[in-house]
Amino acid sequence: MNSYRIVVIPGDGIGPELTEATLKVLDAAQKKFDLRLKLVQAEAGDECFKKRGIALPEDTIREIKNSHACLKGPVGETAADVIVKLRLMFDLYANIRPIKSYPSAPVLRPDIDLVFVRENTEDVYRGLEFSIDDTALCLRVITRRGSERIAKKAFEIARRRNKKRKVTAIHKANVMRVTCGLFASVCREMAKQYSDITFEEQYVDAAAMRLIKAPQEYDVIVTTNMFGDILSDEAAQLIGGLGMAPGANIGDNFALFEPIHGSAPTRVGKHTANPCSMILAAKMMLEWLGEQYTDQKCLTAAQAIEDAVTQTLRKGLAVPDLGGNTSTIEMGKAVADEIFAL
Repeated sequence: MNSYRIVVIPGDGIGPELTEATLKVLDAAQKKFDLRLKLVQAEAGDECFKKRGIALPEDTIREIKNSHACLKGPVGETAADVIVKLRLMFDLYANIRPIKSYPSAPVLRPDIDLVFVRENTEDVYRGLEFSIDDTALCLRVITRRGSERIAKKAFEIARRRNKKRKVTAIHKANVMRVTCGLFASVCREMAKQYSDITFEEQYVDAAAMRLIKAPQEYDVIVTTNMFGDILSDEAAQLIGGLGMAPGANIGDNFALFEPIHGSAPTRVGKHTANPCSMILAAKMMLEWLGEQYTDQKCLTAAQAIEDAVTQTLRKGLAVPDLGGNTSTIEMGKAVADEIFAL
């Protein structure tokens, strides 16, 4: 039987509350499906910086290096020193963000089911900025290698999802002719290797509009780092907000999972935050472990977590973000109970 060492980083703000709710769900999944997860807590983020003078300490990095995966809550102002650094350190080049309608959530349409496949290590988020006198400059780095592997990931996901079997490449090559031009041309080249997948392109400004007007037309969206960050946050509002949007940072041999939103410091202690984002991130983690290590138990448990979230929402339990009065922890308990009831 496979066993997995998972580093859990609660993060800042509402992060510890989300983590507590999510761990109740993981505990239920472990018991129901006889999983062997060793959860190891580690520090990172604003609170860690205040206490230790560093946002991502060496002992946390060491724990992550000795683990199979990481589950992280949101961090605050030190995000660039934590998640951006971890993405680069572990070459987590693919940021996967599903956008899906769930029952009883305030959604634009009930048939939204798409996924962003965002390049995660290049673009302006690489942080290569400098000043010359009164001029501030930022380098936008787009490489063939980075574009090829994220495009390949997108087409493979479209094939595996087996839904519309469509990949939409989003860029702005009519203006950024060199950087976006390279990304777009690589996506076109990759599309020729996947004749069973429909391929289309859209400029980012048009895509921002189309996501609001006709989100049901999308299947898999592949795009560059910054565009993917902005558009996926926009799309999350179509399905009930950022509290319904999980994310995965995936490399060839390691992955980190997290809600895509921030730490919401003004809501700390109110217990009103939606834990579904982190619960579904944990579902993505089990799914990845199942695929990476050919572990059917993890795959079954992952599906059970999503089914439990669906059933909980269908029964009308909802946090304030979704129009209800259930607390963060109560929502986690309810999902955990549904796992046992499945």
